[in-house]
Amino acid sequence: MALTSHVKLGVNIDHIATLRQARQESEPDPVAAARVCKTAGADMIVCHLRKDRRHIQDADLAALCALKGETHLELCDDPEMVAVALKAKPSSVCLVPETAREVTTRGGLDLLSDQKDPRLENAIKKLKKAGIEVSLFVDPDPVSVRRAKALGADTVELCTTAYAVTREKNKQLAELETLALAGYLAHELGLSLHAGHALDYHNARGVARLPHMACLNIGFSIVARSVFVGLKAAVAEMKQTIS
Repeated sequence: MALTSHVKLGVNIDHIATLRQARQESEPDPVAAARVCKTAGADMIVCHLRKDRRHIQDADLAALCALKGETHLELCDDPEMVAVALKAKPSSVCLVPETAREVTTRGGLDLLSDQKDPRLENAIKKLKKAGIEVSLFVDPDPVSVRRAKALGADTVELCTTAYAVTREKNKQLAELETLALAGYLAHELGLSLHAGHALDYHNARGVARLPHMACLNIGFSIVARSVFVGLKAAVAEMKQTIS
């Protein structure tokens, strides 16, 4: 049973923009989608500004940050991308790994290799100096969680892919235990705990019930569900799922 009384839902609206960009039209508007998500119970709007601008655009980010409530931005530690974040001033930023041809984020940051490259640490310092809360997207292992703390992160977002894609019950329980242990460590270190990636209506509840879990960030499954039931209903269903 989770030790937190309320797990926030961050709704990632990237794929609303993906649909718009498919035709290079003005609709559907991610900002309008964000408003719908908020009315349906989303606690936070999440978007990933990629270097190739495959979905969310700079103008989208600026408009989303102007909305009332929390806007959570995902981006890589490239200095030019960090500069965009500093200009837009979202409520929080999650630094994530990013490669040019990936379909989606493949896993957490490699926090061992980053010791040879100062970009991540520099990005964290600049964002925190600007008063922006910083999260690091990490795999659920103790080395990554401890390194995130050492780098100055406020939050860790645990990658839930291994748990979410597993269909065998025993393996799923083992992955859930791995997430729980990483969550306990994050809490002991004073880090806020988030989780996300590949979560859907069938598996999100297990992660939401983990001790100290503060927020789940979910996007694709909600947007996919919205095709059949509408965005407002899809968000409300997910909110109920993790409650």
